[in-house]
Amino acid sequence: MFRFVTRRLIFSLPILWGVATIVFIALRMLPGDPAVAILGDQATAESLTVLRHRLGLNVPIIPQYINYMSLLLRGDLGHSLLNNEAVSRLILRNLPYTAELTVGAIFVACLLGIPIGMLSAVKRNTVVDRLARILALTGVATPAFYAGVVLLIVFSLQLGWFPVMGVGEMSRPLDHIRYSVLPSVSVGCVIAGSIMRISRSSILDVLGEEYIRTARSKGLRESAVLYKHALKNAMIPIVTVIGLNMGILLGGVVAIEKVFNRPGLGSLLVSSIYGRDYPTIQSTLVIFAIVVICVNLMTDLAYGLLDPRIRYGKNR
Repeated sequence: MFRFVTRRLIFSLPILWGVATIVFIALRMLPGDPAVAILGDQATAESLTVLRHRLGLNVPIIPQYINYMSLLLRGDLGHSLLNNEAVSRLILRNLPYTAELTVGAIFVACLLGIPIGMLSAVKRNTVVDRLARILALTGVATPAFYAGVVLLIVFSLQLGWFPVMGVGEMSRPLDHIRYSVLPSVSVGCVIAGSIMRISRSSILDVLGEEYIRTARSKGLRESAVLYKHALKNAMIPIVTVIGLNMGILLGGVVAIEKVFNRPGLGSLLVSSIYGRDYPTIQSTLVIFAIVVICVNLMTDLAYGLLDPRIRYGKNR
């Protein structure tokens, strides 16, 4: 196990280097000047030249790249061009909110998707199955920001059950959770659609196996057959979908953060793009890549916990 994790982390280094290099080059190829974004269109040519020199933007691209990579290897993410604040501090301040929304959305998606998918598989070709499939298709086809707006209008503006926007105070956990419910449900309901579909398909495949018929022939209760035998052996495809959605969510909750006026890495990335804040954009995307690599690694390790036949030995 340790050798497998170590090997995966080593193989991830070229991926991170590629992400950092592609982002660095792509930003320099895009139109726009960070100096103009900071000082405005009315800035004089002299002030723009002074600012470019202070920010190091007048240096040729190759020395810029070498300096950027050397700082990155030392763990220095640089300073924001907009406010001269350390990028690492900006990321650490916004990362908990995005992680909280991601975990909450995955929890809601699993809470809805797995039981409904299992029910749809058990009630195959019945009215319940058809309704579940329609519900799953609706979830997949509904944009998260649209679901967020609808929930905001119904449960915040009309019923007044939840706050309209913001994140509340960390010192008041229950109040903070109330601010996170609607954003998590908005994203979770959308993800639940894909989890429903894969749960139904995976459990249907398992229900046709010999060991399920053997378990039933021994007189086990149907609930024990479904939860102890069928669901456990059907979890690998479900875990794969959950892992993929978790990696996507960390960088894809920009719209929800905007709808509910929440801070987060998505909002930080968008504001940095508008301001041509190269160091913040580069570092945020590298952090996204690191998180996706870690989520994929944890997903692979979960396979071994779910299926004892999977072993991460020397030849894997």
